Amino acid sequence: MANISQLSEEERNDIVQRLKRIEGQARGVQKMVDEDRECGDILTQLASIRAAVNSLNGELLEAYLLRCIQNPDDFGSPEKAVQQAVRALVRS
Repeated sequence: MANISQLSEEERNDIVQRLKRIEGQARGVQKMVDEDRECGDILTQLASIRAAVNSLNGELLEAYLLRCIQNPDDFGSPEKAVQQAVRALVRS
């Protein structure tokens, strides 16, 4: 199986930074709700969060699929690597 530890330190740091940014955005939305802000403004911020999560999901999916292709034996067999890749695509 592919673990996050198999990414480079730079890649992991980038993921952590992006997650922290997403966390900050979510806290900002919570504050907007607490402050009784306009729904349209909140929806705009939620769309930004969704876009950030989708982007991060895409990058992780790409790294995972590359791992499936480049190291199929890590999954037991090429067939199992393909199965894992398809499952990852379906879940994303």
